[in-house]
Amino acid sequence: MFYLTYYLMGLVLIPGIIYAIVVQNKVNNTFKTYQKVQSIKGVNAQDTCKKILQNAGITDVEIVKTKGFLTDNYNPKTKVLSLSEGVYGSTSISALGVAAHEAGHAVQHAENYAPLKLRKVMGTLSTITSRLLWPLLIIGILLSAFSSLYLGEIFLWAGVAFFAISVIFSLITLPVEFNASKRAMSSLVSVGALDETEVKGAKVVLNAAAQTYVAALVVAILSFLRFFLAILISRND
Repeated sequence: MFYLTYYLMGLVLIPGIIYAIVVQNKVNNTFKTYQKVQSIKGVNAQDTCKKILQNAGITDVEIVKTKGFLTDNYNPKTKVLSLSEGVYGSTSISALGVAAHEAGHAVQHAENYAPLKLRKVMGTLSTITSRLLWPLLIIGILLSAFSSLYLGEIFLWAGVAFFAISVIFSLITLPVEFNASKRAMSSLVSVGALDETEVKGAKVVLNAAAQTYVAALVVAILSFLRFFLAILISRND
């Protein structure tokens, strides 16, 4: 009964999915719009990252080119800052904004920024709990049906708690990303990559990108609600 209810409750996700699609389209369109606008000073994204890192006293981060569209990221484990093909050598407002954002993550890492450390812990915990979630649920359903209703419910609600960890992870991600964008805005001017008049464009790009993390949180919350309601309805049948 739970699985049928779970699939029916998938309707709860529809608003979040629509919102995520709209946000992603906005990000793509905004990036492409400002990708056509070249910076006045002509400093490319790779050099901008180098200058930001140098200003922060960071010398052990490698900047590399990676394949794909908007696949830019910073890996704190390897200390590698990857810039996508459309960003790496570009002097566009979009590219500089995205590159400075990733450099912001590298600076966060170097400074032991507390929310970033917390996100790392919660990310690891979320990975572990997501693997245990469905086994817990199956055990809970079987115990409730054939053995102990009380013990079965303990497993089921443990599954709910595990699911909640992914929501917390998405929530913690927001301040980390917003802070990286804030750092990017100030860094772009301080290293001479953008003129004051061009910062607004980079801010538009990063604000649009930030909405993807808000959308991820909305989907995580709705997914949790779906899971929670499916269990609640099933146990009352």
